[in-house]
Amino acid sequence: MEKKKHKFTFPTAYTVILIVLLLVMVLTYLMPSGKYASLAYDSTNNAFTIVQPDGKESQEPATQETLEKYNIKIDVARFEDGSVYKPIAIPDTYQKLKKENTGFIGGVTTFLNAPIQGLAESIDVITFVLILGGIVGVINQTGAFAAGIAALSKKLKGKEAWLIVIVTSLISLGGTTFGLAEETIAFYPILVPVFMAAGYDALVAIAAIYLGSSMGTMASTVNPFSIVIASNTAGINFTAGMALRVILLIAGTALCIFYTVRYAEKVKKDPSTSLIYSQKDELEKEFLYKDEMEEIPKFDFRKKLMLSIFAAGFVVLVYSVKELGWFFTEISMLFLFIAFILAFISGLKEKEFANSFVSGAADLLGTGLVIALARGVTIIMEDAQISDTLLYWLSSGVSHMSGVIFSTFMFLIFILLGFFIPSSSGLAVLSMPIMAPLADVVGVSRETIVTAYNWGQGIISFITPTGLVLASLAMVNITFDKWLKFVTPLMITIGVLAIVLLGISVYL
Repeated sequence: MEKKKHKFTFPTAYTVILIVLLLVMVLTYLMPSGKYASLAYDSTNNAFTIVQPDGKESQEPATQETLEKYNIKIDVARFEDGSVYKPIAIPDTYQKLKKENTGFIGGVTTFLNAPIQGLAESIDVITFVLILGGIVGVINQTGAFAAGIAALSKKLKGKEAWLIVIVTSLISLGGTTFGLAEETIAFYPILVPVFMAAGYDALVAIAAIYLGSSMGTMASTVNPFSIVIASNTAGINFTAGMALRVILLIAGTALCIFYTVRYAEKVKKDPSTSLIYSQKDELEKEFLYKDEMEEIPKFDFRKKLMLSIFAAGFVVLVYSVKELGWFFTEISMLFLFIAFILAFISGLKEKEFANSFVSGAADLLGTGLVIALARGVTIIMEDAQISDTLLYWLSSGVSHMSGVIFSTFMFLIFILLGFFIPSSSGLAVLSMPIMAPLADVVGVSRETIVTAYNWGQGIISFITPTGLVLASLAMVNITFDKWLKFVTPLMITIGVLAIVLLGISVYL
């Protein structure tokens, strides 16, 4: 009897991140530990706190003279007004440190602890995801989504491509201005059914939302969490290099829209060309409720009111994050309040409401676990103290490069650093004090370094497992290999464009 061949299936998001965790664990044994001294502003005492690589602390006056003493080219006012709010690395202070927990038991302990600590440190994001899932569960139970999608699909006949243009453009605008990224997780439950109702697959919804966010944050113009803090830490005004960043923003967003629309229209014309065609029935059942035995409910006033309140929450979210400085605790409170409102207007009985809320939250529990695991990668690097070592190695040996080669090299370095350090603000304060002076040595402007940082850490966010992509894919149960196959040609195109524009910046 002939043995049945087993077809290879790509591992889930959880396994992918666990593999990355293991690889990073291996790096902790191969790379020496080390740290730069750091400087932080103490607003209470109006002083700088200096922390040496060995952990010893001292304080010095918060003056420009102190900054010059440590070769930090930043105006002291940037610390006083909160523009630079995280500890920054002090140039030329890197020291190797003795490794800890180098044995097998220590390594196993670190590996097992990382996801648990990652869960603790990401609890605010995960709480938001679970509350959001609960609300979606309630709305699904009432049939509001199914009724709304049916009504929308009738109105979009022949104009479906505008969905991609509008969603990608708006989210890209949010990314470039105030760093709209993690918050986009909230958009998937409501937009995936809309895109599918328009005749596209779920991958198109992921692309419109995630590519918009990634492209916007990559080409940040006034984003305080990346370009502003990086420029401040490099000692330049954040408006320097703005023209090229705007060019990349417009060109890159247009490329994302064109690429997504072309794929979407191909899928609409022939569904079998979808990269996730094998999941078509499963996803339609989950998001569109195309059960022939189930009649689509009427889109009455109650359902319209529920969806309107839900949508209003996103408007408040975007405004409050941008203007009021809200983070996930406040965002979670907002959506919990919305859940309470829905409890009164949904028409569901108490037990039915509670069960649907818990069921909806359970559907997104996997997404929360992905977020926790991704945070664990950063925790392992921080505990092993190899982040600074990686930066030290990569910053060496560039003084004799030409300007164009240097700008390309910096772009590639920040791609690598962005993989291991997915926090844009964290990477900025760690790398800029070290990298920015290299521009002076080579003879290019510091804005080139800042732009290379922004574009390098931005483009790797399209695919890095330590970022948001796996959490986004987990929302609709799409495997990482399908996303890689979809996005790689677009990434290469945008990457080449970024390298060309960086080369141009050298001569401006």
